[in-house]
Amino acid sequence: MLNRRGFIAGAAAALAPASGQSQMTPKERVNRVLQGKTPDRAPFTFWHHFKDEKLPGLKHAASTLDFQRRFHLDIVKVMSDYPYPKGGGAQWHQLKEVKSPFPEQLTALELIRDGLAGQKHFLETLFNPWNVAEKLSSKEAVAALMREKPQALLDALEAIARSQANHVRAALELGVSGIFLAVANAQTGILTPAEYARFSEPFDRMVLAAAKDAPMNTLHLHGDKVYAERFWQGWPAQVINYSAHEIKVSPSEARRRFSGVLMCGLDHRSAATASAAEVKAMVDAARAAGPKWICAPGCSVPDESTDKDLLRLSRQLSASS
Repeated sequence: MLNRRGFIAGAAAALAPASGQSQMTPKERVNRVLQGKTPDRAPFTFWHHFKDEKLPGLKHAASTLDFQRRFHLDIVKVMSDYPYPKGGGAQWHQLKEVKSPFPEQLTALELIRDGLAGQKHFLETLFNPWNVAEKLSSKEAVAALMREKPQALLDALEAIARSQANHVRAALELGVSGIFLAVANAQTGILTPAEYARFSEPFDRMVLAAAKDAPMNTLHLHGDKVYAERFWQGWPAQVINYSAHEIKVSPSEARRRFSGVLMCGLDHRSAATASAAEVKAMVDAARAAGPKWICAPGCSVPDESTDKDLLRLSRQLSASS
């Protein structure tokens, strides 16, 4: 049975280097990128959902550490699928600020920190307040509230954002290198730019601002119709993660627009099963984002990706990036 003592005793295995791996630690490699300097090779990472949101934080931490160990990732993006607590009112949108909305996630973060022993940067994932509202109700319910009772929606989103900011501050105290804020509603067909500016941007900024001084605050632009031009400048994020293959903004073009670190290059839909030549082509195209570049997919790789496929991808990236 998994317990904290056994977890800590076995954590050293999570730091075992890959065969033939260079002597630069993953954290040193990433720090070079953050400084705008060239590392021994481009750091890489990828992730998917473990679907363990009903399990204790101890199990979530174990899954996370095992995943990063097996695939020799340079950065650990900690998934965060524990549900946001429902409010006590009669309507889903009757919410109040919560001091600690994700206690099991905090348990996991502490254990991940201990397991990594300072050798890797790790990021806490958060879905933006709009997405949380959709999970508390539905996409249709949030859209209807925006039309019919806009102030009620604004109040709910502010309560979520303030609660998430509380979680961010607690996560920073546990040693995370920043948050990975997923924004999926800044897209044509979901919200107009004006709607996003009123109903989402202030709250997304509130969550990011809670970690503005962290070294790797990351903004994830999700989807294939993102109006990305809104995000290249003026946000409290040192890193932007996006899918060049979906929104058709090449890494070289993104580099001209954004001076921070770009986390991009791999097509998340196909990288796990792509041929060696296809992966190399993705990596070669993304080099234009360097030296402030982390090789990564534009979103999570498919949850059903096999260990065999992900290990092959890891080896290819270690050799080619």
